[in-house]
Amino acid sequence: METQKIFISDLDGTLLGADGTLSAYSRAKLTSLLAAGLHFTVASARAWAEMTPLLGNLPLSLPVIAVNGAFLTDYKTGRHLVINNLANDFARAIYRHILDHHLQPFIVTHNGTEDCLYWQDLENEQMQWYHDMLHVQKDRRIRRTEDLKHVLTEQVIAFAVMGPRENVQSLSEFLAGRYPGLLENFLFENPYSPGHWWLTIHDQRACKSRAIKTLVEMTGHELKNLTVFGDHINDIKMFQIAGKSVAVANAEDQLKRCADEVIESNKNDAVVKYIEAYQRSR
Repeated sequence: METQKIFISDLDGTLLGADGTLSAYSRAKLTSLLAAGLHFTVASARAWAEMTPLLGNLPLSLPVIAVNGAFLTDYKTGRHLVINNLANDFARAIYRHILDHHLQPFIVTHNGTEDCLYWQDLENEQMQWYHDMLHVQKDRRIRRTEDLKHVLTEQVIAFAVMGPRENVQSLSEFLAGRYPGLLENFLFENPYSPGHWWLTIHDQRACKSRAIKTLVEMTGHELKNLTVFGDHINDIKMFQIAGKSVAVANAEDQLKRCADEVIESNKNDAVVKYIEAYQRSR
């Protein structure tokens, strides 16, 4: 009996091109491969609502991993199969720490019916950039509130904090020291807006590797038959659990050192070409 391979790719910097879109070539080839039975899905820091404008009608039958593993979601319907949220008391404590560092967050929640993305004040150009991008995409999650404390009664999925590097980095280091092992924090420079520093804060269960293990168990696959693709340090843990890990040429050096193989860059449709070559070789 033939071994059933499964492929999971990060989006930004990996499957998507340098402009943050899926190329016509990758879209056409993926559509064809999926229709022929390819077991493929994506694992991203993006929410489902941010994936769908980019991936469109790709026939993804496997769940997608969204918000760095906070959600395991049916791509076609947007229904969450798994939600890894922060405990409410913990979320309130994190919110106070954010304010203490003279920052304002966006807060991602699930209110029992739908996903929400709340903001109170757009205090800097980084926050304005993100808000405006989502507004252009007609993202239905965005909503302003007079007081962010009120939304902390919902299922808090993540905080997204943007601001001067020194403030955001200081917050990241503080949270890592104050709550070791309890959070998944990623500090990074926005690849589409250089000079803008972001910090995403999730529960420690909201991790790509954990979500992948759940997905593999749910769908009857095995980790030894899994190939993953990535470019960023938030992909390291999924590289460590996969049977094969593949970094794109533009990946961070730290991730490349964890990879079994390094392929061409995301500018050259490297992920889809790799999968296509594997399928041809069978």
